[in-house]
Amino acid sequence: MMNHQITVALAAAAAVIFLLPITSSAFTASLPRSRSRLSSRLAASSPPSFDEKAFETDRLAKDAQAMNEMSEVATQEFAKLRTPWKWRIRKAVWDYLEEKNIAQFPRPVHHRIPNFMGADEAAENLASLPEFQAANMVKVNPDTPQRRVRHLVLENDKTLLTPQPRLRTGFFQTLKHGTDAIPSHTPIESLTSSKGAAKYGTPITLYEKYTVDLVVVGSTAVCPKTGARVGKGEGFAELEWGILSQQGNLDATKVLVVTTVHDSQVFDGGVEEPWKSLMEQQEKDGVDDDGTNSQTPFGSLTQHDVPVDIIVTPTQIIRVPDETKLPKPSGVYWDLLSPQKLAQIRVLQELKKRTEENLGESLPSGPDEVLPPTASRNRKGRGGGGRGGRGRGRGGGRGRGRGRGRSV
Repeated sequence: MMNHQITVALAAAAAVIFLLPITSSAFTASLPRSRSRLSSRLAASSPPSFDEKAFETDRLAKDAQAMNEMSEVATQEFAKLRTPWKWRIRKAVWDYLEEKNIAQFPRPVHHRIPNFMGADEAAENLASLPEFQAANMVKVNPDTPQRRVRHLVLENDKTLLTPQPRLRTGFFQTLKHGTDAIPSHTPIESLTSSKGAAKYGTPITLYEKYTVDLVVVGSTAVCPKTGARVGKGEGFAELEWGILSQQGNLDATKVLVVTTVHDSQVFDGGVEEPWKSLMEQQEKDGVDDDGTNSQTPFGSLTQHDVPVDIIVTPTQIIRVPDETKLPKPSGVYWDLLSPQKLAQIRVLQELKKRTEENLGESLPSGPDEVLPPTASRNRKGRGGGGRGGRGRGRGGGRGRGRGRGRSV
């Protein structure tokens, strides 16, 4: 009997505690409107603060959602993508990096810009480029293998321009170490993650004026002859390039694009893996009608694809020859941007709306598409962790209706 009474009492106390927030909310709602308006004004006057816990919780939730979406996309769906040859290359490179344990955290590297052994060395080689040393503002992708690159940009007193991952929560942030916004006593390492950039960076809008001097992108695979690049399949490097060139923040005819990769991610003509097996399989399956042939697995690029000018690995620096280098796009190609992709990115929706208002007419939309799967997150990984590692490798167009879509 006594135990029953204690249980009832505890349940009653728990119910009271549970109801407290509701009662408090109801009481607040019943306050006079003047007091509510005063509270709103006071809240509005308080300086905004970065909620680190909320940011991280939101980021992990979105990554988990991406993992679930990836598992729902079957392999046969890849055939519906615009450039299936890119997915053949991606799978071959991702599989090879995992099989040979060249991959670094986060793992598995599938459906992401793969982190690789020797990423730090590649970053140091990039920092030795005269183009890097002369640049004042450097745009760097937010992926893990380029984290050391972002560090070196800040360490060398340059301005870092970096996007929010997948442009899902905003546009870009700028960071410059040793300023009022980021005092010199702030550890640079704390600034180079997506969370650090969001916490310390200065958000910028679509319409601010600045000039990008150099662009660094991550890659899954690259061709040293043409500069053709394969990313992770979501097309954000192309979208960001298109927006910046359309808004006049970079000159598409002059700004160089540099990538850091492992030596095995550079197409070698089919001599070594993973390219040897890929070319053998391609020969067995027959030549496709997407531009691939017996000499290369790289097919025809779409109009908005952004090739690279310089490829940097842990062991070498490769400059793509001018005579064989592919041209770069400029602006956003709205006729290639699918409704599915546009619906994901608020900044693109804003840009399209503003452009249509300025033109006084509607811009075209691209065809529907199957969006590629995105990365799963395995915090434990398989082998190795941390960033970079020390391993070695083998060895302004503002046109009407223009603007880029995505590279898949």
